[in-house]
Amino acid sequence: KLEGLKTIAVTTNGINLSRLLPRLKEAGLNAINISLDTLLPAKFEFIVRRKGTNLSYKATVLILAGMLCLLYLQVNCVVMRGFNEDEVLDFVDFTKDLPVDVRFIEYMPFDGKYCCFETEVSSL
Repeated sequence: KLEGLKTIAVTTNGINLSRLLPRLKEAGLNAINISLDTLLPAKFEFIVRRKGTNLSYKATVLILAGMLCLLYLQVNCVVMRGFNEDEVLDFVDFTKDLPVDVRFIEYMPFDGKYCCFETEVSSL
């Protein structure tokens, strides 16, 4: 632990978090930002590029990990047209009674050279 640091945070999709959390907590971790753009298992596997990630188990582990370790827990959800904009209310319902902050983040429509506005959601 470094003197003067108030927050040590990690941003993760949670794939390895249940295995690494005890060591991270021991190292001083006190906040977790979870990147979770969908609550649907098939879409989650597409995003993380891994089969068999068991999204419902991971989401449960992520929430419990934050609660049990007394960490500040935040979920970041990038909203994308044609992919997950229909899940915003599901995220609200999923997290409304949990000690977690949810941020809906605007998709940055840039692929390295050109803007990709067809996937941008300007308002819901």
